[in-house]
Amino acid sequence: MPVYITQGRYTREAIKGMIVKPEDRADQVARLLSKVGGRLIGYYVTFGDYDFLLIADAPNEQQMAAALFAAGSGGGVTDLKTTVALTSIEAKGAFAAASDLAPSFKSAGGV
Repeated sequence: MPVYITQGRYTREAIKGMIVKPEDRADQVARLLSKVGGRLIGYYVTFGDYDFLLIADAPNEQQMAAALFAAGSGGGVTDLKTTVALTSIEAKGAFAAASDLAPSFKSAGGV
């Protein structure tokens, strides 16, 4: 299954609510992902531009998007950014496929 890395921010209201009633958001995220056939691999609270980072797998982009849309619709998170990740083995296969394609590709400007 494809692996996805998602970063996001909590809204001010969500932070206020979690201060009043602390909760482990990984549980809710794991349940949501399981409903689309996915799995939570890791969930982290982070410093910097984003408040959290999650690593998950899901059957495909449509299912992952559905989970993200559902999470975003609740109003507790914002600025979701998701990246598809390849394992090193998958990347090796992509490089091998590129080696077959590269000789026939003409770069912009004829370079």
